[in-house]
Amino acid sequence: MANSKFEYVRGFEQTDALLPNTWIVVRVDGRAFTKMCAVYGFEKPNDRRALDLMNAAAKAVVADLPDITIGYGISDEYSFVFHKSCNLFERRASKLVSTVVSTFTANYVYSWSTYFTSTPLSFPLPTFDGRAVCYPSVQNLRDYLSWRQVDCHINNLYNTTFWALVQLGGASNREAEKALAGTLSADKNEILFSRFHINYNNEPEMFKKGSVIFRDYELVDPDSHRVAEEMDDLAEPVQQSKSQAEKDKKRRSKARVVVEHLDIIKDEFWDRRPWILSGKPGKVPKET
Repeated sequence: MANSKFEYVRGFEQTDALLPNTWIVVRVDGRAFTKMCAVYGFEKPNDRRALDLMNAAAKAVVADLPDITIGYGISDEYSFVFHKSCNLFERRASKLVSTVVSTFTANYVYSWSTYFTSTPLSFPLPTFDGRAVCYPSVQNLRDYLSWRQVDCHINNLYNTTFWALVQLGGASNREAEKALAGTLSADKNEILFSRFHINYNNEPEMFKKGSVIFRDYELVDPDSHRVAEEMDDLAEPVQQSKSQAEKDKKRRSKARVVVEHLDIIKDEFWDRRPWILSGKPGKVPKET
């Protein structure tokens, strides 16, 4: 950049580097999505097209940014996790958030017609906001993701019961809210089964568990690997040469990115996929 008398204005820029050696979670949320869902007639309680579209946009983000180790999404939100050793954009919050949000939004809009074939986009256009939060330990990170998955279950059970009362039971929205006030999970399951013959356990896993996005490598036998209590050690950055780090990044960028609907609260998910926390590429699955 050429020097000029106007260059002094750069001094007004604020440094916004995130805390080093911490897990960075960039969470994307839909803006005014309740209104947008009404305008485009999203199905209640879950619109499979909308969720598949969210997953397609999130998958594109993970594929485009090899520094992301895992993504988790429910409803109109998605969380993207950068490894604690990540130094992308020198860990500047504004750059990380704006890159994730713009990449997600661009792919969401681009892929809209694939999933909503008979409903072209018009105003209001879908938009998203984002935030970055740092978590110092693996346990903090896992607790965050567990919180989001528990939220998915709680909200989906409520919404499934609420809309069953409205759509199948003929109740008004206010009557359905009153009927569910103070109820526990067991009460909602009983309402679904006894009144509408719906077994909540048979609902699609994506609705109950949300969506998990990660790079697909060979699963590891938990008994031959380190246990959950040692995961903070597993996640510690390994000293690498610049060339080796670039090789690992290229290997990650070539790996197949998958969308699954799994339990990420229990240890098994993490024990069998140690590459998510280590940030190191795993073994590519053998073709069958």
